[in-house]
Amino acid sequence: MAALDIERADFLKDEDIVIFARSVEKFLDEHAPPGRVESWRRDGIVERGFWREAGAAGLLCPAVPEQYGGPGGDFRHEVVVMEAVARRQVSGFAASLHSAIVAPYILHYGSEEQKRRWLPKMASGEFIGAIAMTEPGAGSDLQGVKTSARLDGNHYVVNGQKTFISNGQLADLVIVVAKTDPTKGAKGTSLIVVETADAPGFERGRNLDKIGMEAQDTSELFFDDVRVPTSNLLGAHEGMGFVQLMQQLPQERLTIGVGGVAVIERALEETIAYVKERKAFGQRLIDFQNTQFKLAECKTEATVARVFVDRLIGLHLDGRLDAATASMAKYWVSELENRIVDTCLQLFGGYGYMNEYPIARMFRDSRVQRIYGGANEIMKVLIARTL
Repeated sequence: MAALDIERADFLKDEDIVIFARSVEKFLDEHAPPGRVESWRRDGIVERGFWREAGAAGLLCPAVPEQYGGPGGDFRHEVVVMEAVARRQVSGFAASLHSAIVAPYILHYGSEEQKRRWLPKMASGEFIGAIAMTEPGAGSDLQGVKTSARLDGNHYVVNGQKTFISNGQLADLVIVVAKTDPTKGAKGTSLIVVETADAPGFERGRNLDKIGMEAQDTSELFFDDVRVPTSNLLGAHEGMGFVQLMQQLPQERLTIGVGGVAVIERALEETIAYVKERKAFGQRLIDFQNTQFKLAECKTEATVARVFVDRLIGLHLDGRLDAATASMAKYWVSELENRIVDTCLQLFGGYGYMNEYPIARMFRDSRVQRIYGGANEIMKVLIARTL
């Protein structure tokens, strides 16, 4: 039974969206059952074959136009996939990164040749995408990146190190944030696409050991005199990278809010079902006033989050979502997600601390939401600039 009884926005109730949602749910139920997902957690990576299966089913790059090999949908279709993946805890499958973060850079800033070369392979799952922003000495401060791309004839020579890169072990295509002119600060930043299969000097570091998201391959990447054709630059000329990042980060931050609300709803559903069954001192946990009050607070806040995020999805579809409002969604929903999941875990008692219970995995997996996509402290700085 759904934890929230509020209707979704009308634009999410269109027939084609409902049909697509059913097909995504059916695909995940059949192709990502709990046992298979658990094997990915043990291995620390989602098998490449699953990406191909997802591509064949239309789950990858759903907003990419048909002319570039995609299904020709819009951001609503991305939302459907994000929510289904989050609710089923297929947390290692970074479809939102691949489809809603990496692919849009190519779609919006790539040349016609680049779009035709890369997007069909991303939509099919032949290519898995990643974006390399973070470095050992530069996280939320993207102006501080040290990775360089020096022009040498019709190639860039890329040198540097990236870390915490999602899809790092699997990625066939990496958008690298690099300085093409270190003397110009942000205006000297460019985005350069590296195809990893044919890139001497490119190396993947270890698959990092994290406290959650065990099935998500998160890696260090090393670039040692990697020669990349100048035709792999995104944008008409060098120095556009920082502006491109600022234009696309609102969607990335909204995706974090979308996934966060889906996790909150799943946490509440699991907990409500549990407290109606579990007994203590001769009565069900749900019959204690403390339990009722805690879950009433959680449901109220979850409802507010759902309405807020659906409103932002609508703004984004209309091209009216601004950076500050997207930052509000990223910061507030991720904080709320952590707080509600923690409250729900407490109601499970000792069982909530056991990995076999979904709430325990939600607790671990949720923590990173406040860090990636820009730390929540940075979100508050961006919001404060509008005061």
